Order: sequence, then structure tokens, then C-alpha cells
Amino acid sequence: MADAEPRTDRDTEDIRVLVTDDHPVVRDGLRAMLDEPGINVVGEAATGQQAVDRVGPLNADVVLMDVRMPDMDGLTATKLVKQQHPGVAVIVISSFESKDYLRQAVEAGAAGYLLKGMKRNLLVESIRVVRDGGSIFDPAMLASLLQDVARREPGLEGTLDRLTERELRVLQLAAGGHTNREIADELGYSVGTIKNAVQRVIEKLDVSDRTQAAVLVVRAGIELD
Repeated sequence: MADAEPRTDRDTEDIRVLVTDDHPVVRDGLRAMLDEPGINVVGEAATGQQAVDRVGPLNADVVLMDVRMPDMDGLTATKLVKQQHPGVAVIVISSFESKDYLRQAVEAGAAGYLLKGMKRNLLVESIRVVRDGGSIFDPAMLASLLQDVARREPGLEGTLDRLTERELRVLQLAAGGHTNREIADELGYSVGTIKNAVQRVIEKLDVSDRTQAAVLVVRAGIELD
């Protein structure tokens, strides 16, 4: 049942990354870590406002966003980037294993939350995963956060009724952390078809991204795969 939908040019291009941190040594370190085939660091920003201003002109696919910065913090900047460029994935990078920061990152629309000091291969793989439509969060921290959300706002009867059976299944897999490619393989569709399905789900649920959709899934009591 797979669609004969070709990969787009954008699927085969280098991933364009914007590195944001107020410390030059950190930016240099991240740039060095990302000296990998298929990844192109297209620019840097030292403040949240600079990141917001540079995403569009640099045509960035992924933004690495520090939390604490002058002028505008990374969480506020993440929210603005997602409002202005919904297709851009933001990975929040922090020195703190903080549930509060994680909650704010999820609410702002971040696709991931990584701690400084991460291994190079984790950073590289995370960028590839979020570019492919996935999300990167520590499973234990995210599970705890989502449980808190479920306790605070229980019950969303009827919220997901507007989705088709296929869209609901796509959402369930996406909320479980699967990438678009993994969902495509699981359901027997092309990656492009899954991307379109995820976007329709986001629009129907009136949320900003797949992480926000995952929160709705948990609040509705649907078990993640």
C-alpha cells in the first residue's frame, strides 16, 4: 500500500543548523562537533533575539538553542521561532536537568532537550532525528512531565474524534517518539505521506507541533507505542 512518492530535494540536502549560545567557546565546540557529512552549520547567534532574527535569512532547518542568554532567553526565543517558522526544529541545550525547563521547552514547541556535555554522536543523531520529524527528550523526564500534565488537565473526551483512523495511528506513533521514516516503514506509506499526515493532525488539533500533540494524547489517556 506504499505510495510511489519520490523523495524531495530537501530530503537529500545537508541539514542547515544555527548554533545559539552566548559563550563563543561553546559555539566553537558545537561547530566542531558538527563537522559531519550531511550537516552544515550555516550561522551562529549569541542571544535569543539574534537567533529569531537569523533563522529565516539563513534558511535553517534546526536551531540549537541555549537556555540562559542575555537579551532574550532561549525558551522565549524557541517559542518565537516556532511561531514564525513552524517547520524549523529547535533543540534546547541546557546545563540543568530541570523538569521546569523541560516543561517550558515542550510548551514552547522544542523538538528536543539535551544537556551540555552530551556525546558527539548523540548530538549529531539528535539533529538528524528532529530534521526527520522526530523528537529527542530524556524518556524518564518526559514521562514524568507528561504524567504531571495528565494529572493537571485530565480528560479530553472528543478532542481526537476529528482525526481519521490513520491520522490517530500516526499521532500515536509520533507521540511515542517515532520519526516520520519509522512511521512510514511501520504503516507502509512514503515519508512524504506521513509528513503530510502529521501536519494535518497538528492543524486539526490546533497545536504548534508534534510534541504538543503528544501532550494531548497523554491527556486523552491513549497509550503510547
